[in-house]
Amino acid sequence: MTSLKLLRSRRFLPLFTVQFLGAFNDNVFKNAFILLATFKLADKMGWNAGLATTVITGLFIFPYLVFSAFAGQLADKLDKARLIRLTKLWEVIIMAAAGAGFAWEQPWVLFVVIFTAGMQATFFGPLKYGILPDHLREEELMSGTGVIEMATFVAILLGTILGGILVARVHGVTGVSATIPWVLVGLAGAGWVASLFVLPAPPSTATFKIDANIFRETWRLIAYARTQRGVFRAILGISWFWAIGVIWLNLLPPYVKDVLHSDDPHRATVILTLFAVGIGLGSMLCNVLLRGAITARYVPAAGLGLSLFTFDFWWASSHIGPGVIALTSSLGLRICADLAGLAVCGGLFSVPLYAIMTAWSEPSHRARNIAANNVMNALFMVAASVGAGLLIKFKFSGLQVLGVVGALNVLASLYIVTLVPESRLHRLSAGLRRRNRAG
Repeated sequence: MTSLKLLRSRRFLPLFTVQFLGAFNDNVFKNAFILLATFKLADKMGWNAGLATTVITGLFIFPYLVFSAFAGQLADKLDKARLIRLTKLWEVIIMAAAGAGFAWEQPWVLFVVIFTAGMQATFFGPLKYGILPDHLREEELMSGTGVIEMATFVAILLGTILGGILVARVHGVTGVSATIPWVLVGLAGAGWVASLFVLPAPPSTATFKIDANIFRETWRLIAYARTQRGVFRAILGISWFWAIGVIWLNLLPPYVKDVLHSDDPHRATVILTLFAVGIGLGSMLCNVLLRGAITARYVPAAGLGLSLFTFDFWWASSHIGPGVIALTSSLGLRICADLAGLAVCGGLFSVPLYAIMTAWSEPSHRARNIAANNVMNALFMVAASVGAGLLIKFKFSGLQVLGVVGALNVLASLYIVTLVPESRLHRLSAGLRRRNRAG
């Protein structure tokens, strides 16, 4: 009920719309580029499809690493609503360039645009979460965060579907629809219009001076976040989630081509859609289970669930033989169920950590803590992308990479158990430790 009230509120609806349209547009662009690279440009240019998708994702992520410190300072120094409008206007210009790159089928233009889109997202990141506590009450924050997360992944779902529709295989040749420039610019324009209705959010403090040395300020961001124990633990958990997510999203399109033996981009769209739907459902389930409480109670169990579904996906996929596998077959349905279960666990894992990060941050440093989170996210995702790329370079298959990810996630989940005092797994492990000491 709280979520429905928020969606009818002027305090929340414009921001929700801006975030939804931005995530939708990003994913139309990224998925269309990834599918075009996987099913056409890789063969045309002699690229490895897995490495091509890794490079595309890496270029989008890299600006978070470099520019997050500056973005966080701006968000704490200036009115967040005004900055949101400027970033959305920037998005209109970027998407016009993306449309030109698709129209000309120039991959190098698209590579430049994906990097620039990452820069725009870097500056928007501290704003979308940092503004929530300015406009929402504490008891609304978990619902607001969950709705934003759900909206993000519904937008990913719809953007994935539309991006897949706009890249189609006709008469044996993969190509891009002539309408894609208009779609990209239209969505960006609608997001900018929605941003005009976001309520003002003046800074809680504006006494500090912006440090233009991004390397020094990045170090300060992380060092300050580390002094806030609960906030930094949430940041580590979120960063690990995105490290796993980037590997999965990089490997799913090549998985369709190399493991499911399909040259149809629409099949990759179906797989990515299942992934996005599952995370949206997990975000909704989180609100139901926690009822607005800001707690990481279910995070460790969700982390272990990520590994269990990963291992079953790996096991089922390893039994696929030659020939195209129908997703409606028993093996295909098992693979789809694993993807959905994995994604639901992802939603249960990430939403509480985002709420903890924003709620427990000091108002004067909230946007900079979110920027520190973006830096850590980028570090983890770049490391994950590089690691996956190296494994592929050394002749690991995509499935073997996912098996490695599942094993590492077991260790990460067991570590997270020690960080969440209210979880049942933590209480069980603490009880065993006390019993061993008493014995």
